[in-house]
Amino acid sequence: MKSIEFAESALCDLEDVLAWYAGQQVPEVGERLVREVVVRIEQLSEHPESGRIVPEFDVKTIRELIHPPFRIVYRIDSTKIWIIRVWRSERLLNLT
Repeated sequence: MKSIEFAESALCDLEDVLAWYAGQQVPEVGERLVREVVVRIEQLSEHPESGRIVPEFDVKTIRELIHPPFRIVYRIDSTKIWIIRVWRSERLLNLT
């Protein structure tokens, strides 16, 4: 079982989700979505390779879970799973 760590970028992404929905006057939607994302992430500790390889990178250790409308991008190393980003599904990753 691997431990899960969040990169600062992923934490900011989740905070942005909460802020956006709060700004739309539906904070409960943002809170529900963030809870759902966290539940999906928790499965990775026992099933780290359950996500697909990110097509933009094509690297076995950089994977993603799709939880509409989000892409949960993570990296697997020898001891941990690093949650890198939580982005809208339609957003392409910047390869530069």
